[in-house]
Amino acid sequence: MNIEIKKSIKPVNYLDALKLLEERIDKINKKQASELIWILEHPSTFTSGINFKEEDIIDKNIDIIKTSRGGKITWHGPGQLICYMLINLNIRKKDIRNFLNIIENSIVKSLKVFGIESYSDRKNIGIWTNYNNEEKKIGAIGIKVKKWITYHGFSININNDISSYNKIIPCGIKSKGVTTLSRIKEQSYKNLSKVLIKNLISNLKI
Repeated sequence: MNIEIKKSIKPVNYLDALKLLEERIDKINKKQASELIWILEHPSTFTSGINFKEEDIIDKNIDIIKTSRGGKITWHGPGQLICYMLINLNIRKKDIRNFLNIIENSIVKSLKVFGIESYSDRKNIGIWTNYNNEEKKIGAIGIKVKKWITYHGFSININNDISSYNKIIPCGIKSKGVTTLSRIKEQSYKNLSKVLIKNLISNLKI
């Protein structure tokens, strides 16, 4: 299994990242490039998926980039870990639900290393935790599959400013809020990406 691991130190413009992903899909399909797991950050950006609704926008002045990924509207920005995955399901199980399980299980297992209990939810996709007796989202998942090659991926809130979420209804869910890992437990999350990658690769082999 040959998966390239890419980590960007500086924030990457969302549209630039999307262009790279789309170009890489074609190369993977033509067997001209390996699969990719890419860890990065974006500057403050609002994006919407194919299930997005106009009423999910609270602040009508924000700019939104419309994408082909699954899910609804979300925000990306500094302090948030983004993981994009270009994985070829042609050489694995052609099962999107199984791939989502791999992402969910990898995140939950990784956060446990840092003493944070989390879980997935079939009705409200993403990774959740109980914080101050309330159900809060700490990880958003939105993928797209083209020619049985996955792209887009997931995000985890580490120490980002969550005030930007007040301008939208995150993922279209009105009844639940969002939080960050640092609010739940103040500690270093410097090695989170390393732990995540290890678990993702391990679960992809199953």
